Amino acid sequence: MHTYSTAHTCNHNWKQRYLLLVLLLLLLTGLLTSCASSQTAAAADVGDASAQRAIQNKGSDTIVNLALAWAEAYRKIHPDISIAVTGGGSGTGIAALINGTVDIANASRQMKESEIEEAKANGFDPIEFTIAIDALAVIVNPQNPVNELTIPQLADIFTGRITNWKEVGGNDAKIVLLSRESNSGTHVYFLEEVVRMGEKENKDIFAPQTLLMPSSVGITSEIRRNPNAIGYDGLGYVDVEHEKMLAIAKDAESPYITPSVETGADGSYPISRGLYMYTAGEPTGVIAEYLDWIMGADGQQIVADLGFVPLPTK
Repeated sequence: MHTYSTAHTCNHNWKQRYLLLVLLLLLLTGLLTSCASSQTAAAADVGDASAQRAIQNKGSDTIVNLALAWAEAYRKIHPDISIAVTGGGSGTGIAALINGTVDIANASRQMKESEIEEAKANGFDPIEFTIAIDALAVIVNPQNPVNELTIPQLADIFTGRITNWKEVGGNDAKIVLLSRESNSGTHVYFLEEVVRMGEKENKDIFAPQTLLMPSSVGITSEIRRNPNAIGYDGLGYVDVEHEKMLAIAKDAESPYITPSVETGADGSYPISRGLYMYTAGEPTGVIAEYLDWIMGADGQQIVADLGFVPLPTK
């Protein structure tokens, strides 16, 4: 009888210890799960904060080098802010802004009415910021004897009405036409202001034999290789050692002006244009601060350093 009682007591104690161990394990598991959840939530908060400090910037290939230089300089001042810059053309950047996949669209032309309407249909008014000025240079090979042209002559050349350099004082050679692709804001600007001479009702287009280049590099390479080629590029991309910039006149009665920072700034060069950034509605927070910096003294010094025309000082 005594033996039975001792065994029963031992068995009872073992069960108590077992239950206590199970309770302790459950408690420990709960504490670990809670801790892990807190860490996950904290990581998510950090991720959200990080996302709020990132700026997506896309668009014009004319602006891309300038935008990259701005992003690099700004990151040195604000290392906690990430700025991702990609090109693809003004149309690509504007489309991305309309679709809500970027914070800032770079454009070397103003938004079209149809694009503005698309943005409004998506719930926002696009806000335009002029961030620099560009003198759009007409370039030829240094061996080409032609030094100046009027905008009407350029219109005749790029529509194919003039096909030989001798018609504008050059060699007896066929003119090779170079242009940026149609999604480029530079292409659109040159089409509207030079090929169509700024006339709203003019429906002229580039001649079908025009070679469409995906980038400024393509135009530059062909100009260097071909003494009969003519193209156009942003002033900041022109290499004066290997390309010749033509002096341009508004018409035969106007003075011929060579593109430069000075002639672009004072408006005397007839193919000058604004360069733009667009946001989806009025910018706030880090985006507003970044745009203010771009249009301030430090940002505009980079504009001048890269061969573009800084904004007039207020």
